[in-house]
Amino acid sequence: MTTLQAAQADRVVPFKMAHLVYRCARRAETVAWYMAVFQAKLVFEDNVLTFITYDDEHHRLAFFNMPGIPDKQTEAAGVHHVAYSYQSAGELLGTYKRLKAAGILPVWCINHGPTTSMYYRDPEGNDIELQVDNYPDQADCANFFHTETFANNIMGIEFDPDGLVAMWEAGASDAELCALGAARAAEQKGPQ
Repeated sequence: MTTLQAAQADRVVPFKMAHLVYRCARRAETVAWYMAVFQAKLVFEDNVLTFITYDDEHHRLAFFNMPGIPDKQTEAAGVHHVAYSYQSAGELLGTYKRLKAAGILPVWCINHGPTTSMYYRDPEGNDIELQVDNYPDQADCANFFHTETFANNIMGIEFDPDGLVAMWEAGASDAELCALGAARAAEQKGPQ
C-alpha cells in the first residue's frame, strides 16, 4: 500500500450534510418561503427556533428568530448560495411552474454547462440554486470544467425558463432541455 492509499484509507469524512441554519429578521416570512419552495413540513417551532424538513432528515433547515438584526449585506464575505439538485429536468421545470404560480420567481436562469440552474432569493436576501445535472454521469459533469467551452465562458448561457417549459411540455428529452443554448434568453445579464 502506498502512502497516498494509506492516507485515503484513513480518511474520515461526513456521510451527509445534515442541515443549514439561517438567522432571520423576518422569520415567519422566510419560513413560509422555504416551506413553499421545498414543499416542506414543520418539525418544531417556538419563539426562538423553527425546524423544517423536506425529506427523511429530522430537520434540514433551521431558522433563528432575530428581529432587528441588520439586513444581509450583498458585498460581504460569506456564503454566496446553496444549491439543491433535482433528478430530472422535468422535476426542475415542474418546480419552476409550481413556484411561479405561487409568485416565487427565479432571479437568474443559466445553463452552466454541467448544470441547468435557476437561482432564487429568499425574503432575507439569501440565494438558493435549484439545479439539474446536464449529464447522467458525474464524471462528465466534472470533465466539462476542462473543456474549451468552459474556458471560453465560465458562467454559461442564460435561458428563458418559460421557453424551456414550452420545450418540456412539447416532449423534449432531458438531453435536449439541458443542452447548452436551449431556450436561450434574449439578453445575457448575469447574476443580480
